Amino acid sequence: MAFTLIKNGRVLDPETGYDEIADVLIVDGKILDIEKNLDLDAYESHHNIGEYSENDIIIDAEGCLVMPGLIDLHVHFREPGFEYKETIRTGARAAARGGFTSVCMMPNTKPVVDSLETLEYVLDKAADATHIRIHPIAAITANQDGEYLTDFQTLADNGAVAVSEDGKSVMNARVARQAMRLAANVGIPVFAHCEDINLRARGVMNAGEKAKSLELYGILNEVEDIIVARDILIAKETGAQLHLCHCSTEDSVRLTQLAKEAGLPVSAEVTPHHLTLTEDDIDGTDSNYKMNPPLRTKRDRDALRQGLKDGIIDCISTDHAPHSEEDKAVGFKDGAFGITGLETAVPVIYTELVETGFLTPLEMAEKMSYNPAKILGVDRGRLQIGADGDVTVIDVSEEYEIKKESFFSMGKNTPYDRKKVKGRVRATIVDGRVIYRNNGSHESLVETDPAEHFD
Repeated sequence: MAFTLIKNGRVLDPETGYDEIADVLIVDGKILDIEKNLDLDAYESHHNIGEYSENDIIIDAEGCLVMPGLIDLHVHFREPGFEYKETIRTGARAAARGGFTSVCMMPNTKPVVDSLETLEYVLDKAADATHIRIHPIAAITANQDGEYLTDFQTLADNGAVAVSEDGKSVMNARVARQAMRLAANVGIPVFAHCEDINLRARGVMNAGEKAKSLELYGILNEVEDIIVARDILIAKETGAQLHLCHCSTEDSVRLTQLAKEAGLPVSAEVTPHHLTLTEDDIDGTDSNYKMNPPLRTKRDRDALRQGLKDGIIDCISTDHAPHSEEDKAVGFKDGAFGITGLETAVPVIYTELVETGFLTPLEMAEKMSYNPAKILGVDRGRLQIGADGDVTVIDVSEEYEIKKESFFSMGKNTPYDRKKVKGRVRATIVDGRVIYRNNGSHESLVETDPAEHFD
């Protein structure tokens, strides 16, 4: 009976508010005990967990946060169709290195995840490539053309956890209403990318004085806000569970607050980059600062931060969007939208929001694990006896530099390269199995071979 013991860490459980230095014992994929100064020898004799073997792992987590395995509701792994940017395997490796035990994979691949065949392809690839939990999201419409709804029931019955047109909005309001009505009947959430594509036009960054000074076409806040308002109103009428992806504006926060005050089943996410960067960071040449939605004003950033703190914005998602070097090397105006995020989320959020005192470590765990689990409707995001043994161990004692060349992701497109940070993932544990470990001088990753284990 193999076990994993995490000792001397600051154990965080967002559901109960538990925040103590303690040990966590995981046996057969479940948390068996959490207590201070757990005596393993005594525990073995009294609880019949078997003698210590080479398959057992003991992690000294002194100086580390021990929180429920992180869950990212919004990633792009590019496969099938764009494997030159990322594959399911490389994306999963990046997720494990970033401390994520579960991720939701968006459907804008080629072919689009709009059929049972493509859904099964993704699930089979995920099972073959990784031990992290990959949850596919299916397209709302066939080929994401915005016209004909996919078979929500069949897709949900076979593993899709949500439907989304991510990368674009369903611009036809009649089709959007039909989709939400069907989603409500099936019981599957709608993850909405809110963007009026006609109003966006040729925009490449936030509309304002900075865009004018750089002679770049701007993207108005209304591009997002109009569709946020529309989709909330349709969710109100249909009863659909609506999740607003990558919110970037002050009014998105305000509209989400109004929806929640009205008791509507609406949730929202924000990315680390929209919480920490603004249009002022853009010089017009580095396309690693180009993303969709764009970096907004300090006023928008501050509203997003406060909305996250106050619980209006429920969670932090990365919108991990890897691109090839060629995709980004053509300059800001023509470069692809999007940045990688899985391997920078923990240090960026810890450094910018937790170490500064804006969020507590417990709130970080809530926004990056517990709340995403609630939105998905899965029984995770907790560190309690009997819970799944999904755990992330984060060392917050050491300052280091983010270095894009060390990424496991194929995408190196990040604005955070060489940023000094704290918060290094030391271990990622899924079902009690340590799938990623970093002891400070060496990184190890277990992928598909169940016989593999760490020294």
